[in-house]
Amino acid sequence: MVWPTTVAELIEAQRALAVANPEPWRPGPLTVGGCFVCFPRGHTGIGAAGDPAWAAAVLLADGRRVGRYVVRATARGPYQAGLLALREGPLLEAAVRGLPRLPDVLLVNATGRDHPRRAGLAIHLGAELGVPTVGVTHRPLLATGEWPEPRAGAASPLFLEGELVGYWLRPRAAKRPIVVHPGWRVDPETALDVVRRCCARWRTPEPLRLARRAARTARARSG
Repeated sequence: MVWPTTVAELIEAQRALAVANPEPWRPGPLTVGGCFVCFPRGHTGIGAAGDPAWAAAVLLADGRRVGRYVVRATARGPYQAGLLALREGPLLEAAVRGLPRLPDVLLVNATGRDHPRRAGLAIHLGAELGVPTVGVTHRPLLATGEWPEPRAGAASPLFLEGELVGYWLRPRAAKRPIVVHPGWRVDPETALDVVRRCCARWRTPEPLRLARRAARTARARSG
């Protein structure tokens, strides 16, 4: 499958993904990946096609990093809410495919069913790669729900038009919660379990934290 290059093509693809019914994934022993893309320091606004970008992916097994890959490329479009795949999708796919192997599950800095057409980038990227995915963001896109209790590991549901589309999760006591989004082939409860496993030390799940650091380090070294 080729990434859409226009808004109309992306919307059509998102609508197809929203009604897809792939076999649910169930975790066993995990290799967990994370991917992240960053743009030039001080970058503000919606950006534009051609913006420099650094995309990184890491692979962890038993908590140890066993793979990392960074690619420098350019964005294919500006940021538009609900259309993030146009800007970041091909960059993240290239970074993940550069790993020594595909992960059992991939953490993505993007939404899943919390999306106007129920198919955010976390779902789209998983479908392109053929890999189960979980989205992790700092806040919901459209969904609503009360914050969880202030204890570590507490979670509370997020709903969009009556549908459970994710969870607030508080990885560390008294710290701001993050949002966990079920992605490709992953249900909300499984997504929550995966992210809890990856938040032993930090608020940001370790695979995403390491991917973010790798992307930003590459940006700094490029000057």
